[in-house]
Amino acid sequence: MDPRYAPLFEPLKIGPVTAPNRLVSMPHAVGHSYLMPNGAIGIRETRAEGGWGIVAMQLSEIDPTSDLSGLPYERLWDEGDVTAHARSVARIHAHGALASIELGHTGIRSRGISNGYPAMGPSVLPILKPDMPLMAKAMDKADIRALRQMFRGATRRAKHAGYDIAYVYASHDASILWHFLSPAYNSRSDEYGGSFENRLRLFREVLEETKEEAGNDMAVAVRFAVHELSGPKRILHDGEGRAVIEALADIPDLWDVNVSSWSRDSGTARYDDEGFQEEFTAFVRHVTGKPVLGVGRFTSPDAMVSQIRRGVLDLIGAARPSIADPFLPRKIAEGRIEDIRECIGCNICVAVETIGVELRCTQNPTISEEWRRGWHPERVPPATTPGSVLIVGSGPAGLEAALVLARAGHQVTVAEKDSDFGGRSRLEAQIKGLSSWARVRDYRLFQLQRMANVNLYAGSTMTAGTIAEFGADHVLLAIGATWRRDGVGRTRLSEVPGMAAQALTPDDLLHGAALAGPVVIYDDDHYYMANALAADLAARGHGVHLVSPQPAIAPWMGHTLEQPRMIAELHAAGVQMTPNATAKAWHGDRLSLARSDTGEDLPDIRACHLIMVGTRMPDPTLPDALDQLGVAYRLIGDAECPGTLQGAVFSGHRHAREILGGEAVDRIFKRERPMLFV
Repeated sequence: MDPRYAPLFEPLKIGPVTAPNRLVSMPHAVGHSYLMPNGAIGIRETRAEGGWGIVAMQLSEIDPTSDLSGLPYERLWDEGDVTAHARSVARIHAHGALASIELGHTGIRSRGISNGYPAMGPSVLPILKPDMPLMAKAMDKADIRALRQMFRGATRRAKHAGYDIAYVYASHDASILWHFLSPAYNSRSDEYGGSFENRLRLFREVLEETKEEAGNDMAVAVRFAVHELSGPKRILHDGEGRAVIEALADIPDLWDVNVSSWSRDSGTARYDDEGFQEEFTAFVRHVTGKPVLGVGRFTSPDAMVSQIRRGVLDLIGAARPSIADPFLPRKIAEGRIEDIRECIGCNICVAVETIGVELRCTQNPTISEEWRRGWHPERVPPATTPGSVLIVGSGPAGLEAALVLARAGHQVTVAEKDSDFGGRSRLEAQIKGLSSWARVRDYRLFQLQRMANVNLYAGSTMTAGTIAEFGADHVLLAIGATWRRDGVGRTRLSEVPGMAAQALTPDDLLHGAALAGPVVIYDDDHYYMANALAADLAARGHGVHLVSPQPAIAPWMGHTLEQPRMIAELHAAGVQMTPNATAKAWHGDRLSLARSDTGEDLPDIRACHLIMVGTRMPDPTLPDALDQLGVAYRLIGDAECPGTLQGAVFSGHRHAREILGGEAVDRIFKRERPMLFV
């Protein structure tokens, strides 16, 4: 082991248990919920195998009144839930890691609709889901006593399941303890409201009673947001956030501290640097004598060690980095720093959680496939019959497929028409705020360049004839897709007059098209591209007007938690924004518009250039020519179906596995099946 990183692998005593190292795979939704335990266990077991000292179970509801139905979370309501948890714990323990569980009641963040029980909180309030017309009831003393018993019971069940650490969850706006603590939500006049001590009372009671139930068998941790960067901003690190730590300093065995709300705690690389939370959490280590755990999208071992050596943290927490590379700790321990698959901070993992599906990652296509498809993030089954593979194109799909097939023992050749490798991951990384996108290329290209059975050729345009002449056993076309300039987008499937002949596209800009004067960007894609280009062009001095036919700018970025900050960024940069406006025509110097809802005409927007960001289209020329020659091939990535970077990487990986024979021919993988009761 490199001695620089030795502090990361020192054991640490946490109450009655000892963590084997300082690296923690944090609680986060894995998209499988209590209904899909096998898939969830596969994810956590892989983390433990990868060397994380503590592997956490995500937020687990302790009672039916904590209702997050529709979202992929866990439950520990009664003894019937213990069996699945116990199996997860056993798989984690088998690799020498500790298992923790985050016990929580979501209070006014609950829905109060699936189970028929009303949401509960300190006061009568709307639930913290503005698009739902639901309210929360004010808890009476009997409700509070029942809540305390819920936490006691859940702690006993966690102990029965074999967990080493039980969390008292009091972070973000998804904890009833946070709701009682914050004066923004608590307007009570009894002993649970008013003064700081009164608002802290329930938190203290639950924590003390959890410690009592845990006894000497299980450590008790607190997850607490010491500072609100967004939201009501009533809990601040130099105010009541610090006061909470001071008041409860020595009760828990471990303090896990972060910032709130979730959108700021899980900020993307576009807006937050690695370790940015230190500014708000560094004081905690000086207030308590108990170990302190924190997060910050840490991917650099040097940054991790720095936190420990400087006394900021005792344990390094990672959620997104542990998704991108479940074997990150083992790679550090084995001196393979260059093999770490670094998180790019795109929050596709968060986005899929918000829509209730299995976890996905741009960097790690094997996530969620450990159990159902048998995919391992570090191991590829050897090819039964090693052969030759030609991959045309070196974007995310091409490089991923090349890496999988080369690891399996095939002789792989990658031909790239451009002078450099990486495709869209390289090009899009040029845009302001998206430099981390290049990690998709960098990790794969570095691995491939070290392999003797891989040949990489840049500046090499392949035709159907040269592909046929090459004579590879397998041909994969990773030739991408190009942005349409004719106005076809997600809300309009026909051309917009004047655009096809005169509009520019992101491809034009990324390949160096010169601009002079103000520009209007028409966004019918509704993800990052249009607004990232707007911010980039504004930073270069262009006047920019961003137009969208949707009621809000880039609604998908609400799922990645970026939309409010993106809007603020554009506003600060002087970008004009016009949502709810549908393009009628581009006249060469002005864009005519109509309201998307009523069809009423809107004032024209004048600009020197129009940039159309709509949909992308694969080019059928090369596939058609290969068909004429009778050459078999596979389309992968955007050439198969234009999509996200994550989708392209996954496509490359899936097709490579299919070539290796690891995929069922009928496309049916293992599924979690419901149990039928007579």
